[in-house]
Amino acid sequence: MKIIIDSYIPYIKGTLDNVADVVYLSYKEITPDSVKNADALIIRTRTKCDAKLLDGSKVRFIASATIGYDHIDAKYCSDNNIRWTNAPGCNALSVVQYIASALSILANNNQAKLSNMTIGVVGVGAVGSKVAQLAEDFGMRVLLNDPPRARIEKGTSFASLAEICEEADIITFHTLLNVSGQDKTLHLADHHFFKSLKKKPVIINAARGEVIDTNALLSAMDAEMVADVVLDCWENEPDINRELLAKTTLATPHIAGYSADGKANAATHSVRAVSRFFSLGFDDWQVNDLPAPYGIDLSSVSNINRFFLDTYDIEKDSLQLKANPDAFEDLRSHYPFRREPKAYIGMMNDRLRNDFERKFKVFLK
Repeated sequence: MKIIIDSYIPYIKGTLDNVADVVYLSYKEITPDSVKNADALIIRTRTKCDAKLLDGSKVRFIASATIGYDHIDAKYCSDNNIRWTNAPGCNALSVVQYIASALSILANNNQAKLSNMTIGVVGVGAVGSKVAQLAEDFGMRVLLNDPPRARIEKGTSFASLAEICEEADIITFHTLLNVSGQDKTLHLADHHFFKSLKKKPVIINAARGEVIDTNALLSAMDAEMVADVVLDCWENEPDINRELLAKTTLATPHIAGYSADGKANAATHSVRAVSRFFSLGFDDWQVNDLPAPYGIDLSSVSNINRFFLDTYDIEKDSLQLKANPDAFEDLRSHYPFRREPKAYIGMMNDRLRNDFERKFKVFLK
């Protein structure tokens, strides 16, 4: 059998080579011609799995080493007997780390206490639920918005988007991209959304670029309807809007979920999924060779905000993108994966470790 694997998926190379004809290709090389004789694909979000790619191919199984799946045409796959899987939650804690660093920067820059703020979390799935817990760990008041969950759970723990627009000091997006239907999230943050804001909130998007209408956000920024803007996801990636890039407080090339730990989880999930489908004998395989955490001296660090900034320098990523926006895809594809906070426990002094383990249990699960 033949398997095509995106060459930028880490920790996976060589794993299946002894049981299949494995070809490693960049996302640009994964074309209708290259996949026509493949039985399986292991891909990232850059590969659109639809009729254009798959018509006439032998593909029977697709594993996406990603938390999202809007790049997969589920109906086409169902109609053509192609099974597929994604890796839900694989990089959730990496995104939480990203948000922790962003919040720490914003708190320092604005000389503000996070515990005095209200945050609205839009999309409370595998990632958003952990971001909400992080916010609670920071002592923030948390408003949750997730209409599908609200309908199913029928509780009072969810807020409307209108309530978030009225009460939140920070609004962070963690939804899937739904382009139509009752739970459409395409341009969820549009002109109406921004005109509904009662405060002047921070806007964070670590979901999908298309969740926010770029023109609406620029208008809101020009009208001073929002304060800081933190963007990891953009419309029209990698050809992102340069005006918006210049105006953001923190701008990164869609790498919020790019920790070594998250990538290892995604590779593990994908290999196991392909193995189960084709009975390859790798059902229990996992990545074991993660890089050691950065050699940072945490012996004198006692401030938890400082810890998040020392273990993930979000400003460095932002400066690199702002200095060279044309390198968006290169920065993303060659990103030096960071380790998540839990990996640094052994490097902490007693005070920091006790504070971290007591307050930030989200990273310990």
